[in-house]
Amino acid sequence: MNHLTLALMFAGALTLAACGEKSANQPAEAAAEAAHGHGSGGEKLTHFTDRSELFVEFPRLVVGEKAAFAAHLSRLPDFRAITAGKVTLRLSGNGQPDEVFTVERPSQPGIFRPEATPKHAGERELAIEVSTPEFTVTHELGPVTVYADRKAADAGPAAADDGGIAFTKEQQWKVDFATAEVVTRPIRAAVAVTGIVRARPDGEAQLTAPTAGQVQPAGAFPRLGQAVKKGQVLAYLVPRLGGETDLATLRASADKTRVEHELARQELARTEALYREEVVPEKRLLAARAAEAAARAESRAAQQRLGQYSGAGGGIPVRAPVAGTLAEVRVSPGAYVQEGALMFHIADRSTLWLELRVAESDAARLASPTGAAFRVAGDERSVEIVPGKNGRLIAVGGVVDASTRTVPVVFEFTAADRHLPIGMAVQAQVFAGGAREAVAIPASSVLDEGGMDVVFMQAGGESFERRQVRLGAREGDWVEVLDGLTPGQRVVSRGAYLVKLASTGTAQIGHGHAH
Repeated sequence: MNHLTLALMFAGALTLAACGEKSANQPAEAAAEAAHGHGSGGEKLTHFTDRSELFVEFPRLVVGEKAAFAAHLSRLPDFRAITAGKVTLRLSGNGQPDEVFTVERPSQPGIFRPEATPKHAGERELAIEVSTPEFTVTHELGPVTVYADRKAADAGPAAADDGGIAFTKEQQWKVDFATAEVVTRPIRAAVAVTGIVRARPDGEAQLTAPTAGQVQPAGAFPRLGQAVKKGQVLAYLVPRLGGETDLATLRASADKTRVEHELARQELARTEALYREEVVPEKRLLAARAAEAAARAESRAAQQRLGQYSGAGGGIPVRAPVAGTLAEVRVSPGAYVQEGALMFHIADRSTLWLELRVAESDAARLASPTGAAFRVAGDERSVEIVPGKNGRLIAVGGVVDASTRTVPVVFEFTAADRHLPIGMAVQAQVFAGGAREAVAIPASSVLDEGGMDVVFMQAGGESFERRQVRLGAREGDWVEVLDGLTPGQRVVSRGAYLVKLASTGTAQIGHGHAH
């Protein structure tokens, strides 16, 4: 998706969000805004479990006063709004009984609005339980203060301003958006290369016509994508008749040689009987045997010549030399083909080769590659080749190609869950050493801004900060961060460009959602 399309989508999202925007100059609307966490002293908390993200806003809690919560819930890992389920809010601890408040359904997709009227003042532990048809999780949000009266609540410390770039949950749910945690994980040094996915040499065959002739089926005619076995007859090739020969002549010849063979066989039987009675010499018997053998050979040859033109059961059989899948079918039943024309292309895609071209300047670092990873156009997922697990190193070339100034490196691998066409060009990495622990983020998080690497860190559920980072080695979908982030923080891994667009908007962007 290009940046223009993203900008148009984002503009539409902002337009929808702006429809509900409130003015802080209107007292009644300002009071309503404060009741939903936007006023002085309101709380905004963000919390993750392995199944959900919670961003909740609520005012300061006061004994005897109803407090409206706005709990924004996203389903992981796709970060879409949770559209069905029950939310239970629980206040506990401080030697007081638990207080439970429940809402049975969202007021709108992704937003649940439980209302709490606390009865006990003091420090309380806040937890929000989410129960959906697919899962149940509890967000433990830690301590919150329940004030004894409104005067004490108003005298409390002022809430910290979110600042940063506002990008509301409603906007996030409308686009392809996700965040990822900054983690410490093994990273290997890698060399960026290009490559081609190929079939193994012993797992690919191109069947060409051994002579000119007509294609005849051998049962059901082969189709593209069909699995074939080694030795399976795919079709018959009936050679064209040459010279003065025609089909009637071949049939006559076959009948004549069959009769001659029968006469020779009868003569041999009579001669053998006479020899046993010592009527004829052994020389006569040997001559009869030779004549019978020659007649038999002539009859068999004539039948074979006729069989080449006798339909599906005749002709030259075209057999699959390897097991695999038909990648190309260039002929059809009854078609005439010239000698050397491609008829069938068979490839075994269960095990493939990745042929990489490494620049000669990097070749010295790859004496013993430890693995590789590659991506195909249109798919953000990487395929990683791990020797001993799903692949192996076949060879590292020892000669630099004179025209491309590259050295070939070949891996064998299996990728049963991916449909990878043979001959596809890929962008790849070859790993050149052992792994080391490093701070890392998904490579999709990084934007290039005039040569600077930039990410957008999530400061809160709807608040983001632009961070310039210094990157190190890249391994597959992950890239090392040398400076700018620490483990435990979260960055936008999908939709970072949309957050960048939001950073260019007005200060009012993000306050138009329906709280």
